[in-house]
Formats: sequence, structure tokens, C-alpha cells
Amino acid sequence: MPDQPSDRPASPRPALSAPASRRTAAGNQPEPAARVLRRFRSVFNAVKTHFQQVEKQAGVGGAQLWALSVIDAEPGIGVGGLARAMDIHQTTASNLVRAMVTAGLVVATRDGADRRATRLQATADGRAVLEKAPGPFAGVLPQALAALDADTLDRLDKDLGRLLALLQADERTGGIPLAQM
Repeated sequence: MPDQPSDRPASPRPALSAPASRRTAAGNQPEPAARVLRRFRSVFNAVKTHFQQVEKQAGVGGAQLWALSVIDAEPGIGVGGLARAMDIHQTTASNLVRAMVTAGLVVATRDGADRRATRLQATADGRAVLEKAPGPFAGVLPQALAALDADTLDRLDKDLGRLLALLQADERTGGIPLAQM
């Protein structure tokens, strides 16, 4: 029986580009969008694998390990300094510190004229965690980005900015450590 016209109006569908899995005319290479998507997946999987290894070997999450390493390297650093060193929001740094103090990895003292200022120091237990943890403490992505030249970083920044605009992403989420996502 031939197709009958429907009484329902056709719902408009947004025009979509070709599927990411589609091949180029040469037939042997995925289209550029698919190649880039695969690279993003590889980056995310490398980061995820590193954080899983950290948690398995050290018993703490990646963000806590990074914070602990900063505190150990800079005894007496404050929460604001920790937030700047990790490029995260101060509230996020406070939450990390609170968890590490509770776990006995860090001590927080208030001394000096300004009793509001908190000075942080790694405990012996905290240093023991650092000794058994795989590096890099900041994570594999920050380490890899730091190894890139300035021109490459500038291109990445601009291109990722364009991608974020297309995604209409909330750029405030950039202050959340990957280990906490």
C-alpha cells in the first residue's frame, strides 16, 4: 500500500551536518569533525585514566593530590594562594582544604595579626600520600599544556574559545578541577 499523507503536520527538524562517523571522499579518513572528536575523547580518557591511577595508588582524588602537592611545596600558603596556584575558585579551594584537614593530610593554623588568614601545611600523613602517588601531581593535562610552545597555546585558546561559544558553555565551570568532574 502506498504511503498515505499524514493528518499531522510535519514537525520541523533542525538541519544537521553529516554524522561525525562519515568518511571523506577518499573513504579512508574520517571527516575533520570526527577526527577532532576522537582526539577530544583521547584527551579525556588520558585524564580519566590518570585520575583513576592516582586514586587507586594514593587513596585521594586528583584535585586533592594536586592541592596537597602545592601545600607541601609552599608551607604556609593560604587558601587564596592555593586557589591561584591551581587556577580554581577560592570556594573550591576551601572545600578541598576542608576535606584534607578532616582526612589529616593538612593542618590549617590561624596566626599573626589577621586571625582570618589560614596558613596550610602538609602533615606527615599528607607527605606519605605524596610519596606513593603517581605524578604528575597537577595532572597529565596541565603538564602537557605547559610543555606546548606559546604559539600553539595561543591557537588552542582561540580555537577552544570559538568552540565554547558554539556550545554556549558556562565559562565559569572552567574553575572546577577536571578531577572533580
